[in-house]
Amino acid sequence: MKNNMRIFALIIFFGSIWGFSEIFLGSFLADQELPYDIIMTGFFAMIFLTISRIMYNQKGMQIGIGITAGALKYFNPFVGCNVCSAIAIMAEGLLFELIWNYFINYDISKFKSLKIKISFGIFISYSVYILGYMTTQILTPLIYSNFYIENLISFMPQIFSKGLYAGIIGGLSIPIAFSLSNIKLSFKDKIYYPTTIGISSICWIIVIVNWYIFIS
Repeated sequence: MKNNMRIFALIIFFGSIWGFSEIFLGSFLADQELPYDIIMTGFFAMIFLTISRIMYNQKGMQIGIGITAGALKYFNPFVGCNVCSAIAIMAEGLLFELIWNYFINYDISKFKSLKIKISFGIFISYSVYILGYMTTQILTPLIYSNFYIENLISFMPQIFSKGLYAGIIGGLSIPIAFSLSNIKLSFKDKIYYPTTIGISSICWIIVIVNWYIFIS
């Protein structure tokens, strides 16, 4: 029970940090006319999801992180399509979980060399990006109106080409995540829960207040 509470707190923590970075850093990158979706998926999403999986190796955790981040991204006051952005992030968490479980499962020892880490980083980042993009292109129209397969097909070349850049960034971010995961931090419950819950709460309060001010 105690371990389940810790995992739940970590899911909220990682998801809140990811969603917060998507909103503020992603919006900044967009304002600079940089490919924010590629950067956020290839680097930040891969960093948060990989570190959480390596350090805690808990199945289902990345799905929860994606749902939390997507829910927070829904309150992004700086974009028009909050629903499609939230769907994309939730899909990325789910896809990362499925791909990691299929190829790696609990055997982290498979990542013995830098070459393997880079290769897997390229593969999983590319896969998560293009499949997440496709999921958004399918579900968003279904929510608002109707989905037409020809619209998805017309976007396929763009999706595959942009995915290559996300894959390259992922090839760099996965080894970084492995290095960061070697940093061992140990906190007692009286510090652990106030820290994780406090940081998560701050992220949600800032985003929701910004959202409220923006729509008022």
